[in-house]
Amino acid sequence: MSTKRIGFIGVGLMGHGMAKNLVEKGFPTLVMGHRNRAPVEDLVQRGAKEAKEPRALCDGSDVVILCVTGSAQVEDLVYGEGGILASGRSGQIVVDTSTSQPQSTTRIAADMQAKGMRFVDAPLTRTPVEAEQGRLNSMVGADDATFEEIRPVLAAYSENILHAGATGAGHKLKLINNFGVIGQLAIVGELLAACARLDVDPRMFFKLFSLGAANSPMFQNVAGKAVEGDFAGHKFALVNAAKDMRYYNQMAMDAGLSGPMAASTLQSLIGAINLGFGGPEHMTGSLIQAQARLNGVTFPPRKG
Repeated sequence: MSTKRIGFIGVGLMGHGMAKNLVEKGFPTLVMGHRNRAPVEDLVQRGAKEAKEPRALCDGSDVVILCVTGSAQVEDLVYGEGGILASGRSGQIVVDTSTSQPQSTTRIAADMQAKGMRFVDAPLTRTPVEAEQGRLNSMVGADDATFEEIRPVLAAYSENILHAGATGAGHKLKLINNFGVIGQLAIVGELLAACARLDVDPRMFFKLFSLGAANSPMFQNVAGKAVEGDFAGHKFALVNAAKDMRYYNQMAMDAGLSGPMAASTLQSLIGAINLGFGGPEHMTGSLIQAQARLNGVTFPPRKG
């Protein structure tokens, strides 16, 4: 089988590493220009070529990969004037690695199928560090034949590839996973704020929790650095976490799911954003700062 030609849109923190691995592993790769020129220029130096707009990218690609923020950005790329749906051709595969709404994914897939195109959802876990290393986790929603066809492409930047089911299943699995991660982060924020308010040494709490059954790599990254005043241990913007929780809550509501924790987690995130922690520099660890501010304390507590 000949090597797939790749078109890549979204060479930001995650996308740069993904595209870099595709280039270095022999996939002819077109990248679409970005307002931040540095990653584009780096990829071109490594052997990628640049497309100026979606039509040129689609014309030179067998598989188009999207790595953008969410459904609003994906829909703009797909349905916008001169976008992927208008520019694509029968047999072309479009892979959305963004964290998107399953309802949107299903609609896009149907519209592309009507044109003979295939739409695959393959969202990711892990961080930009693993993206550069080619060690991401990919959750894939696709029929069996399409999954096998794109597996070698995904393997260029993935350590683990999970076939979640039919189209839309990857995004559903990703949102459930993110609820689990973000919900834990919200709890950690409250726990550490409680330490500060109750005059408990947060470093001692960190040591104790690290010895118990609830310890996790996420807790180590976030809480371990937060007790030293670093709230960027988990490289995931708080505003993007809020977007994911909005998507999860909408999905849960549409399915008639009962449970208060998801709504409470979303409210914790919205509260943090309303307190001023919604900038691109604020990672999910800023939930700790927000909880501390709500409770009238400083975190980490001032010594003496």
